[in-house]
Amino acid sequence: MKKLILLLLLISVFSCSKNPNEFIPHINGYWEIDEVTLSDGTKRDYNFNDMIDYIEVTDSLSGFRRKLKPNLFGTFETSKSEERFNIKIENDSLNIYYKTPYAEWKETILNANESQLVILNNTNKDVYIYKRYESLDLDLETE
Repeated sequence: MKKLILLLLLISVFSCSKNPNEFIPHINGYWEIDEVTLSDGTKRDYNFNDMIDYIEVTDSLSGFRRKLKPNLFGTFETSKSEERFNIKIENDSLNIYYKTPYAEWKETILNANESQLVILNNTNKDVYIYKRYESLDLDLETE
């Protein structure tokens, strides 16, 4: 019960204090999972990610998310499969509606800025905290 109250408090703090229209310009880009808080309150930190998400939103508030695998050459490998979505502002929340040939689901953006993206999966109630992806700097020059 404590964990549910904590999750609801987290959601209300993020959703009440921000204007969801302000999140939209920050969604585009390359994101990697930093931390996940599961619905039971358990936290998982992600110190290393071999996959990142590329998210693109159009002016019509539709878009897609694609999984990418960075490689050592600064480029990405992808399966080219995409999860298409539509964004809607509902009850002061920014919701993403996904639809694939296999499933449909809804996520709520709790916060989005230049460096962080916080998303609630409405099905399993897990909260995903993403950070902007930064490629590895493998320049090993010595002075």
